[in-house]
Amino acid sequence: MARNRIRKGRALNGWLVIDKPSGVTSTAVVSIVKRAFDAQKVGHGGTLDPLATGLLPIAMGAATKTVPYIMDGTKRYHFTLRLGEARDSDDADGTVTAISDVRPTDDELRAATIGLTGDIMQVPPVFSALKVAGERAYDMARDGRPPELPPRPARVDRFELIGRPDADHAIFEVESGKGVYMRSLARDVALACGTVGHIAALRRLRVGPFTEEDAISLDKIVASAEEAPASPELLRPVATALADIPALALTPDETVLLLHGQALGLLDLMGRIPETGADGIVRAMDGERVLGLCRLEDGWLQPVRLL
Repeated sequence: MARNRIRKGRALNGWLVIDKPSGVTSTAVVSIVKRAFDAQKVGHGGTLDPLATGLLPIAMGAATKTVPYIMDGTKRYHFTLRLGEARDSDDADGTVTAISDVRPTDDELRAATIGLTGDIMQVPPVFSALKVAGERAYDMARDGRPPELPPRPARVDRFELIGRPDADHAIFEVESGKGVYMRSLARDVALACGTVGHIAALRRLRVGPFTEEDAISLDKIVASAEEAPASPELLRPVATALADIPALALTPDETVLLLHGQALGLLDLMGRIPETGADGIVRAMDGERVLGLCRLEDGWLQPVRLL
């Protein structure tokens, strides 16, 4: 007879935004935070490369249900492109694979960013977590079998040159959607200028509704947990991740029906329905309490993810 598995740790719910230091993986940060809070269930909202610093949203408990909406949100990055050296990982952690004496001008770099803005097709780095025939691309690359990865659709909303410290380096700011690789952008902007390059430094400044003002250092979390588990007061509400999604107010009777998984007729909601994006997703509200996410479709308000 199967036994119910009892989860260890505290049943915490909410978001924690970590300012990730360089040299540690996103998975390692999750493990550190889980231990510091003695939390049952912890995940993260979008992987950062070990070299990268900046915002790594950590979800606990019910917040893990909202991770996809954080990952779909707009992200903002600063990265430093090192010109003249290609590396197998497309960042400074890799091995040099090619060199070039070509150093493009600022105007040439700006012109190259135009072709890499909007809806583009992007070839991911071979050192990525994508699977090829059941194997991780980075495992194949480390074994000396770098895979041929096909181009994938990507959305880059803004790609600007914001600094040029010297001829070998250029600093860019990027705003993008889900699944855009900054290492690929760095590689491709160099190639478009007739040279090679890789990312020397990368920092994430925004993920969905979260900005640097929301972030807390990993060292502070570890220090706060030296004598007792870190305080739940450091967590932001689960609903914080959904702040950008249009809200729809429900009556007490409608709330009861929705929480029992029932769809609501849109005719009864006329006059309260907000404008939505193409996906028709709204944030169902019982006063100030977020009930979950619903979709407007075929004359009904259908529950998608209840919190």
